[in-house]
Amino acid sequence: MSNRFYIETPLTLGESILLNETVFHHWVRVLRAKLDDEAILFNGQGGEYTARLTEINKKNATVEIIHFNLDNRTPAFNATLGQVMSKGDRMDYAIQKAVELGVSQIQLLTSDRCEMRLKYDRDQKKIDHWQAVAIAACEQCGLNQVPQILAPLPLQEWLTTTLPKTRLVLAPNKEKTNVLQNATTDIALLIGPEGGLSEAEITAANQAEFKNWCIGERVLRTETAPVVALSILNFHFS
Repeated sequence: MSNRFYIETPLTLGESILLNETVFHHWVRVLRAKLDDEAILFNGQGGEYTARLTEINKKNATVEIIHFNLDNRTPAFNATLGQVMSKGDRMDYAIQKAVELGVSQIQLLTSDRCEMRLKYDRDQKKIDHWQAVAIAACEQCGLNQVPQILAPLPLQEWLTTTLPKTRLVLAPNKEKTNVLQNATTDIALLIGPEGGLSEAEITAANQAEFKNWCIGERVLRTETAPVVALSILNFHFS
C-alpha cells in the first residue's frame, strides 16, 4: 500500500502544490522519498489523490497531482459515537480504533463517573491531539473522510440534542431483545466511562429513546466497547 498523508490543502488533478511541513518531514525526511516517488494525499473533502514528487529542496517539496480516486471506503452506516472520556492511552486507543472501524464522528462526553475533567485552557490542546489521532488512523486504514472530534459535553446535555433515529447505549438488556433488528443506518452509540454509566444516566438515556445493548456476558472496558460494537455494526450492515 502506498504511503498516505492527510493535507489541509485544496487538491486538484493536474496542479502542483507545495507540501506542508508535516507531510514534508514525514515523507521526505523520515521515509527518504526521492524525485518521482508517489504517495496518496487526501484532504477530507472526499476521495484521494496520487501525487508525484517533482521538486525537493532543503525545507520543502513540490508534488504534481496525477490521479484522483473517488473511493472513500466508508461503511454502509453512519455512526455518531458518544464516548465518555477516559485518561491516558485508553482514550487514544478508543478513538483510533473507532476511526479505523468507520465511525462518522465522535462526541466527547463527561458523566458522573468520568475520570477526566478538561480545564478550559487545556481543552483545545487535548481535542487537537485526539483529532490528530483520528487523522493518523485515517492515513493508516485508507479512509478519506476524517471523523470530527467534538468538544466535550455533559452527557445529560448531549441527550437533549438532535440525534439519529437508532440510539443504542451499552448497558444490561434484561429483556434480551435484538436491538439491531430494525436499526436504521444512522446510529447514535453511547459508551460510558471505566466505571460504567450510573443507573440514573442509563434511565435518562432510555428516556431519550436509547435502547440498552448488551454484548455478551462479559463487562467490556471503555476502550474495548467501541471496537466490539462498531465491528458488529460493520458485520450487520455489510
